[in-house]
Amino acid sequence: MAAEIVNPRSDSTTHGPAGAAGPSGADEPFDPAFALHRGGKMAVQATVPIRDKDDLSLAYTPGVAKVCSAIAEQPELVHDYTWKSQVVAVVTDGTAVLGLGDIGPEASLPVMEGKAILFKQFGGVDAVPIALATTDADEIVETVVRLAPSFGGVNLEDISAPRCFEIERKLQERLDIPVFHDDQHGTAVVTLAALRNAAKLSGRTLGDLRAVISGAGAAGVAIAKFLLEAGIGDVAVADRKGVVSGDRDDLTEVKRELAEITNRAGITGSLETALAGADVFIGVSGGTVPEPAVASMAPGAFVFAMANPNPEVHPDIAHKYAAVVATGRSDYPNQINNVLAFPGIFAGALQVRASRITEGMKIAAANALADVVGDELAAEYVIPSPFDERVAPAVTAAVAAAARAEGVARR
Repeated sequence: MAAEIVNPRSDSTTHGPAGAAGPSGADEPFDPAFALHRGGKMAVQATVPIRDKDDLSLAYTPGVAKVCSAIAEQPELVHDYTWKSQVVAVVTDGTAVLGLGDIGPEASLPVMEGKAILFKQFGGVDAVPIALATTDADEIVETVVRLAPSFGGVNLEDISAPRCFEIERKLQERLDIPVFHDDQHGTAVVTLAALRNAAKLSGRTLGDLRAVISGAGAAGVAIAKFLLEAGIGDVAVADRKGVVSGDRDDLTEVKRELAEITNRAGITGSLETALAGADVFIGVSGGTVPEPAVASMAPGAFVFAMANPNPEVHPDIAHKYAAVVATGRSDYPNQINNVLAFPGIFAGALQVRASRITEGMKIAAANALADVVGDELAAEYVIPSPFDERVAPAVTAAVAAAARAEGVARR
């Protein structure tokens, strides 16, 4: 079976009351968002025909019993004779949905459906939305572990920090399939790809750069660790109370660990203080960075202001001072969009039946994504479009090769 990427419902109920598509009735003006979502954005579709009794006897009883018995004797055959190795569970508890925050599992479903169809559209990977009615970390872990026999991978989505770190770690320890928190690692992969190209454009390497990250949540922590893994010169992370540093006594366990590995320059104080002379600003927090702080950055700086819908630094202001500007929005150049990463990462991992997604696989994905830009590299083109058909195949191939090189591939 496969998840369709379009709404198959073509009758009038798809579009709601005549002249309207909002939730409150026909007096509302037409809203295309409600029209698109009515009835849901995906469905289940068979990949084999059921035309007659012979087809039925093969697809279901008695033919299916032979396949079940074979899998019972050789469990690894489940990958060949079911959809397990081609499908991902998209799991959330609804506590950190887009910019909406803790809106609950039911309200998160439109986003999870959207994630599922992006998996299919951009990576050819089937995905099933699973919204859980619990926010307890151990309950989430236990639930996903019990669901895992049905899936080839788990994509954790929109789970608030710091629980997301614990949940991912425990699932990685207990499962032998890829577990990937996209809010962390997808963002980090695309950010690294764009930053590599920005550095290349300016004749520098990652090692030449000092970065400042605004936001110490899931994305900020993951980006900081990933940039260090990739060899950046230095990176400091700031939360609402200033730079995450060892002299603070209000840090969570996650932030204490972050303080130990970041901020080699020993900067203390505010985000604005840290930005003075910095080469890179990466925003994953919201809020607004004052223009004088942006102006204080080093010449030829890069500003990646990724909050949606309002970037931490408006592009018009960023362009006054920065050589390369990126946002999270689709209506400006250089969109840092996770859809550039997660479909190909999972496609590559599933292709080789990887037991997990390693740092090396993520770095390979970032390098492949950066390489897609190639000779077209320019200040307004350091990262490709999600609709560039070269992206997913390049990332898929790179991730599969890295999985084999790192010994986590099983075919």
